[in-house]
Amino acid sequence: MSVSDEHADDGHGEHHLPATEDWPHGFGEASWWPFVTAIGGSGIYVSAALLVLSIGENALVSQTVGAGAMAGSVGLFLVGIYGWLYHAFVSDFWERGTDYHSDKTLKFAMLLFLGSEIATFGAGFVYYFIVRGGEVWTQAAVPEVFGSLVIINTLILVVSSVTLHYSHIALRNGNRSRFVKLLGTTLLLGIVFIGGQVYEYYEFIVHEGFTVGGGIYSSAFYGLTGLHGLHVTMGAVLLGIVFTRAYYGQYSAERHTSVSTASMYWHFVDIVWIFLVVVLYMGANLV
Repeated sequence: MSVSDEHADDGHGEHHLPATEDWPHGFGEASWWPFVTAIGGSGIYVSAALLVLSIGENALVSQTVGAGAMAGSVGLFLVGIYGWLYHAFVSDFWERGTDYHSDKTLKFAMLLFLGSEIATFGAGFVYYFIVRGGEVWTQAAVPEVFGSLVIINTLILVVSSVTLHYSHIALRNGNRSRFVKLLGTTLLLGIVFIGGQVYEYYEFIVHEGFTVGGGIYSSAFYGLTGLHGLHVTMGAVLLGIVFTRAYYGQYSAERHTSVSTASMYWHFVDIVWIFLVVVLYMGANLV
């Protein structure tokens, strides 16, 4: 009798939807989480279009609709990422009892993903540099955006990369307590950075009237910093997953592949932020 027949006869057996027997051979346990993530990601682009359509006197939709759709889409995207990674790593660990994923395979997959991220940010920076070097820039309203808050946020993100690096070193040296503490510190610093960026947006939009519809520079500013903020938020979710696994003792000096891949992603968003600060914050007012 096949596995599927056994499940068909046993109405009380555990059965996931979709189940392994319903999935093409070799693909393992299927999951709905990638679809949830994809819907949330698609909704972000739709919400961005709604926000653009809500700008101006002849707005086609309400700003509340665009903002609500954006908040819901980002939330759905982050929930999907969390569920996807938890299903793939945390819960699966207790079923298999070992880090059976190939170290080289996961690291190579992360490198490929980061390559796509470089292309994404690269397209945004190319747009900015083209606009920056054109005649339209002479009429652009460029406020002074570089200040103490940006410096503090930058220091926070740089320090978070340092704490994550030494957290990884502590794990490889077998010091689990130091590993968990530094990893938790990194996660906390990441959350503080996100809060700092939200506060910066609040100050710009509410108190200074610097909005996304304010011209060429504002669209580039909010587009690039918002894209980076989304990536930092996703990185915080990744670190949250890693921290959960670390808390339950799923890492050791010999088994730390997902710590390495999450670290690669976090250091990447750190480097992108420094480039953003130099080009978009400090370089905006240079002649």
